[in-house]
Amino acid sequence: MSTPPPPPYYALHTDHFAQAGNRAAYYTSMRKYYGAVAPVEIVPGLYGWLVVSYEAAKDVLLDSGSFKKDPTEWAAQLPADHPVLGMLGPRPNPLFTDGAQHARYRRVVTDALASVAPHHLRDTVRVVADYLIDQFAAEGSCDLVRQFARPLPSYLFNRLFGQGDDEAPRLVSSLAGLMEGVGAEVVAATREFEGYMGDLLTSKAARPGPDLATAMMQHPARLNQEELLHHFVLTVAAGQEPTTNLLGNSLLEYFTDDDIYTEVVNGTLDVMPLINRVLATRPPMANYGAHYARHPMMFRGRQLAPGQPILMSYEAAAHDPEVLGTGAHMAWSLGPHTCPASSMALTITQIALSQLIHRLPDLQLGVDAAEVRNRPGPYHHALEALPGRFTPVTAATRSEPPWQSNPYTTATTAPDGPVTGPAPASWQTWLPTTCPAGHGSHQHL
Repeated sequence: MSTPPPPPYYALHTDHFAQAGNRAAYYTSMRKYYGAVAPVEIVPGLYGWLVVSYEAAKDVLLDSGSFKKDPTEWAAQLPADHPVLGMLGPRPNPLFTDGAQHARYRRVVTDALASVAPHHLRDTVRVVADYLIDQFAAEGSCDLVRQFARPLPSYLFNRLFGQGDDEAPRLVSSLAGLMEGVGAEVVAATREFEGYMGDLLTSKAARPGPDLATAMMQHPARLNQEELLHHFVLTVAAGQEPTTNLLGNSLLEYFTDDDIYTEVVNGTLDVMPLINRVLATRPPMANYGAHYARHPMMFRGRQLAPGQPILMSYEAAAHDPEVLGTGAHMAWSLGPHTCPASSMALTITQIALSQLIHRLPDLQLGVDAAEVRNRPGPYHHALEALPGRFTPVTAATRSEPPWQSNPYTTATTAPDGPVTGPAPASWQTWLPTTCPAGHGSHQHL
């Protein structure tokens, strides 16, 4: 095991850190005592560094010559079943690779995501949101995390991957366990999650369709079975947990800022400024994006060893006094590993929030704001629950029929039914050529 950073450490895995009412103060303390890079305990007994300066984070994210994403060398020092490997261990996907290998993997993900027409995405988000809202609209109260923010991306990505709605709960439980970051349950959650993805791979090999899974399987990069599995895992995990957290954190900001609440309810303000504020102040992945020094080096006054993880604090970067108040943030990261799905994530969050607020216009926080707790975990800024209350609504859903060209509605009409019609010859031909919005002009990159 490489020598850990010198103590004392800031422990990211504790409930004290998770429940900090003002995390900005936590990061201010780190800068005061350690400068741009602070020593942290990521999970019990495992140490690394946290970059808490905007400029220092840029230096790491844009310098592929000095820093790498591949954690293989560091992970080799740990037991194979160490729970931290679920989130930081090496995997053959674009999140944990560098150079030409990273470019090849990233192209598969970006091409597959580009095959989802924006209007079909908006359409599907609206349908899924309405389905979930219908489950609690007549009750007058709900847990907006458990009943809306968490299941929404599960149901959505199930459809984008060509799966039925009945498979969504498996994602909810396994991803929640994976993201907690401590305990043996993380190992079990990792196995459950990868088992789910293995089933998906088997299913789509037998029944290809116009979906993300098949797009990756038939991509010219010709990923092998292991690579495909890990690309499925990455895409769904990156779409699930951050989206859940962004929805939950945005709703909490909406409930607790009287000016925003009033303007959104009155229709004078769109939800997008609210979302952008949350991306800076309470980003869904607060401390992630692990990097590793390629060689022993001094960086911002700290001696970094190749075998030590260096986490980017996207949350601290936006609270850096050098950029605070400018709107600058790093919620999507920066450089070659910038999130390839930022526009998709914004669309999902914007449509879901708008649909919820439009369907339940007097939706309010159901408890005192001080009672709202965060989920422990070193990487995220996530709510445990978000009670809401509203006037019960028994009117039929406002959902309009989806676009006829939308390929992600099969699960809505026949979740257990067979796939009908011949399978297209290639995923590149599945984009609708008769779409009223002219999507037939799509070009494969």
